[in-house]
Amino acid sequence: MENQIIQHIAEPAVLEQLYRSNPAAFTRAFQVVYPQISSELSAQIWQQRLAVSSTSWGSKGDWTLLAIIAAIVAFLMQLPDLFSISHDLYFPRNMSFIVMPGIGAYFAYKQGLSIRDLVWPLSILVVSIVFINLLPEGSTTLLLTCLHIPILLWLAVGYVFAGNDSAKRMEFLRYHGDLVLMTEVIGLAGGLFTGLTLNLFKLIDIDIEDYYFRYLVLSILPSVPLLATFLVRQNASLVSKISPVIARIFTPIVTITLVLFLGAVIFTGKDPYNDREFLLVFNGILIGVMALILFSLGEATKVNASRVHQYFLFALALVAIIDNGIALSAIGYRLVEFGVTPNRLVVLGSNALIMVHLMLATKNLWGFLKGQNTIEQVEGSLTAYLPIYAIWAAIVSFVFPLIFQFS
Repeated sequence: MENQIIQHIAEPAVLEQLYRSNPAAFTRAFQVVYPQISSELSAQIWQQRLAVSSTSWGSKGDWTLLAIIAAIVAFLMQLPDLFSISHDLYFPRNMSFIVMPGIGAYFAYKQGLSIRDLVWPLSILVVSIVFINLLPEGSTTLLLTCLHIPILLWLAVGYVFAGNDSAKRMEFLRYHGDLVLMTEVIGLAGGLFTGLTLNLFKLIDIDIEDYYFRYLVLSILPSVPLLATFLVRQNASLVSKISPVIARIFTPIVTITLVLFLGAVIFTGKDPYNDREFLLVFNGILIGVMALILFSLGEATKVNASRVHQYFLFALALVAIIDNGIALSAIGYRLVEFGVTPNRLVVLGSNALIMVHLMLATKNLWGFLKGQNTIEQVEGSLTAYLPIYAIWAAIVSFVFPLIFQFS
């Protein structure tokens, strides 16, 4: 391979064929012969290409930070057992504080942010921790706070990542697709390792299952998203080619499924106005569809995006708007018919926000498809709305318990 690279260094087609025949062997051989051919322009180009495509494991400082955060996370996960705190009291209130601050700290470290730059995110974190742990047990507003503070913290992490840069906000949305994929890969590998470990010890009649899950799995699992974040940020090309493929496959499938679902709802006579459980499921589906639309729009606005995918995404957004309209009318009906409760107000407000966001994104996407809007305008309609979600999550988390007197 080394002799072939030297011999054909001026023939790009031959070098490409050599690389594709065995990328790993080509990379090793190229690094060996590069000092001899470094004066050649094609060799310099290949050096840069291989540097970008190779896996980066980060610096010693990166791994030191990851180890420190993982140790803190492990301690926080074991804190209830160390101090005899009820798991039911501790984890629902504090789980988001265990997972998300580490990711935010990693982003802050990589971008060289100072404490002064982090005043707002840190203030949100401290106030959230204190407030949620002072709320009385068993209240409806406590549940709402537990559900909405993670959203607020997620958007605070987004602020650490992007600040007020709209382009970086779009990058933050795209990062989630890669994060989910890498987390799944690590989770699968961890599951295989767990099965192998437990069965190996069973062969020698030692049962470690209880200790393994209580101490090892419980301590490590919350750090998996951080490790996945590190890997996808260090190696941007590692899973970035998979996310667009998944978006292109699932967007038409979900669009067709949602249309069939609407038809089935009409055919079966299901009533979201009086069936509370059905309305909850209906809203859950809408949240999932909205997440898919945000993820897919992040891919659909790329320069090389498929036109068919963009039209399917537009159709999905239209169907989601129709579904959301039905859900909004059902929630409004239940408010008038059965009275005002914190849950109904929150669901109404959340659906209204999602409806406006969907309509803005759909309008700009249609303009883009007709050649009237730029990619930046479509992306702007997505990212400019994120602070509004943060404000709503803060209102539900901190204001609703006061309004409803912690009931």
